[in-house]
Amino acid sequence: MTAGLRWELLGPVRAWRGEVEINLGTPQQRAILGVLLLREGAVTSQDQLISAIWGEEPPSAAAGMIRSYVSRLRRVLEDGSTAVVIESVAGGYALPVTAGSLDLADFQRGIRAAHDARRIGDHETEAAELRAALELWKGTPLAGVPGGYPENERTRLTELRFSAIEDLAAADLRLGRHAEAGFSLASMVIEQPLRERPRELLMLALYRSGRKADALALFQETQRLLADELGLDPGPELREMQRRILASDPSLATPGRAGPAAAGSRHAGAAVIETPRSLRSLPPDLPEFTGRSGEVRRLAGMLEASDTQVPVIGIAGLPGIGKTTLAVHLGHRLAGEFPDGQFFIDLGASEDPLAALLRAAGVERPPESSGERAALWRSLTIGRRSLVVLDDARDVDRVRPLLPGAGGAAVVITAQRRLFGLSHARWTKLDPFSEREALALLERMLGAARIRAEPGEARGLYELTAGLPQVVHAVGARLASRPDWSLATALRRLDGRGHDPEWGFEECGAIEGRYESTVRALPRKQAWALRLLAVPRAADFSLTAATAVLDLASRKAESLLESLADLHLVETAGERYRFHHPIREYACSRAFLEEGEAACHAALARLARFYAATLRNALLAAAPGLTPAPAPGPGEPGCVAGLEFGGAGTARAWMREERENLRETAAQAAEIGEATARWLTGMIGQAGLGEPGRRQAG
Repeated sequence: MTAGLRWELLGPVRAWRGEVEINLGTPQQRAILGVLLLREGAVTSQDQLISAIWGEEPPSAAAGMIRSYVSRLRRVLEDGSTAVVIESVAGGYALPVTAGSLDLADFQRGIRAAHDARRIGDHETEAAELRAALELWKGTPLAGVPGGYPENERTRLTELRFSAIEDLAAADLRLGRHAEAGFSLASMVIEQPLRERPRELLMLALYRSGRKADALALFQETQRLLADELGLDPGPELREMQRRILASDPSLATPGRAGPAAAGSRHAGAAVIETPRSLRSLPPDLPEFTGRSGEVRRLAGMLEASDTQVPVIGIAGLPGIGKTTLAVHLGHRLAGEFPDGQFFIDLGASEDPLAALLRAAGVERPPESSGERAALWRSLTIGRRSLVVLDDARDVDRVRPLLPGAGGAAVVITAQRRLFGLSHARWTKLDPFSEREALALLERMLGAARIRAEPGEARGLYELTAGLPQVVHAVGARLASRPDWSLATALRRLDGRGHDPEWGFEECGAIEGRYESTVRALPRKQAWALRLLAVPRAADFSLTAATAVLDLASRKAESLLESLADLHLVETAGERYRFHHPIREYACSRAFLEEGEAACHAALARLARFYAATLRNALLAAAPGLTPAPAPGPGEPGCVAGLEFGGAGTARAWMREERENLRETAAQAAEIGEATARWLTGMIGQAGLGEPGRRQAG
C-alpha cells in the first residue's frame, strides 16, 4: 500500500512521506521507481526493467542488480512499516498508487476534464483545468533518470505539456484573454521555434491586442525560419491566419466585440490607409541577449534624429556574428525614443519589401507603381519618430527606396559586407564575443555552476566557437538539451579534428547552416579558394602561402583573398589572413567533399614544399655557416622556389612569424605521406623551432 506517500514524475523523480522528501538513492534506483510509476500499478517483469534501464547491452549481473535496487527502494519507502509498497508479482514488480498521489495521473485527469469541458462549450472550466494541470510541472520530466525507456517517456510527456499549453492559450483566446495567451505563447515560441500552432495562436493574440503589424511580422519570421531550418513553407493553418489578418476578417475579432475599426481610414488613389498609429513589427528580443554593451551605447548615440537627414547606421559582419540579434535588441532598447513605430523587414526573404513596409504601416492596398510606393512610404514617415530595421541587405539599390522621410525616423541596416553608395551611412563591423562575453552567455543558458565546474572545458568551447554569438548560442542550446553531458563530452563531440571533417558539425547542425547559404552564393572561384585555403591547419597565413596553396599568381590570389575578407569569411591582421575556427571546419569539410581528397592533399603538398624551400633560404641567410639539409634536386618531389631574404634580420623575423605554421604544416604533410615532410621536419629541428605539430609557448 502507498497511503501517505506522494510521487512526482513531472520533473526529477521524487517521493514524499507527508512533507518529508525521501532519499531515493542512485539514478538507477530512481529509474526503476520511475518505470514502475509510469506503469501505474501494472506488473513490470524483470526483463522489462532491465531493457528499460540498460537497453540492448545490459551488464551480465543485471538481474541481480535489479533485485538489489528494488530491495534498497523498499527499505527507504517502507521505512520499517509492514505495508508493502513495491509488490512482487509473478516474477515481476508492481507499484499501485492511490488517487491523488501521483502528479502524472493528476495531470492526465486534468487534461481529460478540460477536453470534456471543451466538448460542451464550457471554456472557463477548460482553461481552469488546463491551468491547474500545467502547474503540476516542476521541470523536465524524469530528469536525471538514465535509460532508453525513460528518454522515450520524456519525449511523450513533453509533447503532452506542449499540447496542453497550446490548448490553454486557445481557451484563453476564446474567452477574450489575449494578453494572457500572448504571454505564454511568446515563451513557447522561444522554447519550440519550429512548432507552428503556437505561432498561429500568437498571431491571433497579437491581432486582437491591436498589433496587426506584429502579427504579420511574426508570419514573416516564421516563413524565414522554416525555410532556413527545414526547407519548408508554413503550413495551411498559418497561411490561412495570415490571409485572414491581411483581410481584417471580422471573424477574428475578440468574441463579443467588433472587428478592427475601419472608420477613420482615408484613401490615396488605389491605396487604403488606416489612421497612423504606433506600429511594432520587430521580432521578439532574445531573452539570453548578453554582451555588446559598448556597441549598443555607440550605435544608440548614432541614431539621434535630425530634421533634415535620416540617420542610417550599418552593422556588418560574417554569418553567425549576431548582426540581426543586435539590431533587434537595439530596436527594443530604443522603443521609447521611437514611439511612432519600429519596423523590421528581412530583405533576404521578402520579395517586395516596400509593399511589406506599407502594409505594416497600415496601407491595405499599396499602389502598383514602385515609384508611387516609395513616395507614399516617405510621406507616411515624414516627421514621425520611427525606427526601420532592414535586415540582410545585399544591394544598395534595393535599400534606397526603403529609406523613410526625414524629421524623426532612423534606419538600422544589417549586411554581411558594407554597402557603398549610402554616403551618410555610418558602418560598424561586428567582432566576435570576447571570452568573458561568450562564457556569460553560456552561464545564462546553462547556469553558472555548470560552467564554473569545468573552466578549462568552458574555455575550450569558446575557442571552438571562436566567440561567434550564434554558434555559442547553438552550442549552449545543445548542452541545455543534454543536462547529463559534461562540458568535456560536448567539447569532444563538437571538435571534429582528426575525424571525418563533417563529424563535429553533425552534433549541432545549426552551426553549418550559418555558412552554407553564404558559400553557396559565392562566385565559383571564391568558393573554391575558401575551401582549399581551409585545408591547412595553420593558425594564419600570408599571401605567399595562399599563393602556394591555390597554385595561382600572387595578384589573382590576393584578389580572391580580399573578396573573401570583404565578406568576413576570412579576417585580416596586418598583411596576414586567418579563419575563425567554425568557418575553417565547415569550409574544410566541404573541400574534401567537393574538391576531393587528391586536390586537398595536393594543396597541402604545395604549401609544405613552399615552406621547406623558404625555410632553407632563411637558414642560409640567418646563419651562413650552417649547412641546411639538402633540398631535393631538380625534378624530385618538393623542388620549388621559396622566398629570398636580403639579410639575417628579415630571415629570423620570418622564422619567428611562421614558427607555428611550419610545425603544423610539417605534421599535416607527414599525415598524408608527403615526401617533403621529412625534409621540412629536419630543417625545423636545425632552426630550433621545436617539434612539428606541437605548439610551444613564447
